[in-house]
Amino acid sequence: MAQFNAKDKIFLITGGASGLGAGFVESFLRHGAKYVVILDIAEDLGKATAERLNKAHGDKAVFIKCDVSKEEEITSAFDSVLAQFKQIDVIINNAGVMMDAPDTWRTASNVNWQGVVSFTLKGVQHMRKDEGGAGGTIINVSSIAALSRVPYVPIYEGSKIAILHFSQCLAMDPFYEDTGIRVLTICFGTTDTAILQNLETRSYHPKLGKIMATAIATDYEYQTVESAVTALVEMFKIGAPGSIWLAVDNKPVREITADVDRVFTDLENLLRL
Repeated sequence: MAQFNAKDKIFLITGGASGLGAGFVESFLRHGAKYVVILDIAEDLGKATAERLNKAHGDKAVFIKCDVSKEEEITSAFDSVLAQFKQIDVIINNAGVMMDAPDTWRTASNVNWQGVVSFTLKGVQHMRKDEGGAGGTIINVSSIAALSRVPYVPIYEGSKIAILHFSQCLAMDPFYEDTGIRVLTICFGTTDTAILQNLETRSYHPKLGKIMATAIATDYEYQTVESAVTALVEMFKIGAPGSIWLAVDNKPVREITADVDRVFTDLENLLRL
């Protein structure tokens, strides 16, 4: 199994100011990243995170304010990173929100889905070896919401299965052979981050929001941020191009590519009947 190394790589991580994203930033700095660029809408928190990490890792963290729901800010941030560093080796599309409420779901969809597509396509254009790039890795963060069905946040659930399907379709042969770009997808289980706060306000209907808050509090085991970060780093080290991974319940990360392939193969065979 091939081993991939973070040493001397330049990372771009969306939603990197806090939670899982900040954990990814710190972990890859510890693993020898040359620079890690933090993109986040939370400017004060992003600057504070970069400052804190730079004290420990020697000015290798850079913060750029970016609202990933807005294409013009994505373009500006991406161009700014290239202007400063000339190269991006790894993109982690981590930014995500769970807000199905009537006044927030469009913005949430732009963050969770269109932002991921935009950064991925910009990364492909920059990295692809068949057009002069150096290759690289793009990690798209999905969720167990892509693998299960619950009624509380259908818009969020839809965005996460969209990420999974987009990533696996993009990575189909001969994508890696042509481009030298490794696309990885990780599905996180319920993780102890801010996305699980104020759950009663996150559904498209208040009644469902209250039910969801009770259900998640009683029926789900939260994994720690540390466990989820460890899982993603391990996937980065060993993940084959196009692979899909699962990280739940504080257990070691495991590959589920064959399981997902089997489901889609069965469905595709139905189309031929």
